[in-house]
Amino acid sequence: MSNKPLTGRKVAVIVEHKFIPEEIAAYRDCFTLLGASVDFISRLYYGDYKPGSPYWRQAVFYSDVDPTDMEPWQSPELCRMNDDMDPTKINLDEYDALIQSANYTSVRLRYTEVTDAADARSFVQSAPMVRLFAEAMKRKDLVKGALCHGLWTLTPHPELLKGRRVTCHTVVMADILNCGAEVVFEENGDGKRTPARVVADGDLVTGFSKHEVLPFIDAIAAGIIARRGAA
Repeated sequence: MSNKPLTGRKVAVIVEHKFIPEEIAAYRDCFTLLGASVDFISRLYYGDYKPGSPYWRQAVFYSDVDPTDMEPWQSPELCRMNDDMDPTKINLDEYDALIQSANYTSVRLRYTEVTDAADARSFVQSAPMVRLFAEAMKRKDLVKGALCHGLWTLTPHPELLKGRRVTCHTVVMADILNCGAEVVFEENGDGKRTPARVVADGDLVTGFSKHEVLPFIDAIAAGIIARRGAA
């Protein structure tokens, strides 16, 4: 096996405001070291607000500032997006993995302004990134990853989580259980049971928090290799 087993593979990472900078850096650096290319995608277009609009500007997202990690007066980090990284422009056939990043990026991406929805369920399912991730879940050869709060992207479609073995951050867990998923607990070494750090359930890889980003990346890489082979 090559020391760059993901050569020629392509990973899409979904971001928004409140992203965790060290997590994003880990995706960029680790997947590149493994040989894969990484695209950062997000919802950029809102109605007529898109390239060609007189008001259009390059999208820039700002990281979260965690007072437990840094001084609260420090400026957030920036993530600048290419103009064509909107879900309406994304072709899932081009990717080997799709990752929903941690923190509150996923809940922000559930925003929708549809005004003619038939009912509440179709309304919450109409957000562009929710639709993209739901489509990705139908593709068993595409590895899906959700770290920390990331499974919030799937809660508008509870049927896509029903029966799946996952882990997630404590603050999201009730929502995920209500979708019918099985949250995996494991022994932590001192006789206590705690949420699993990383869980791979076929084509879906989940991680408990930002602190698990490296084993989370390893599990996604293993999933890509299992489905597409190593370089």
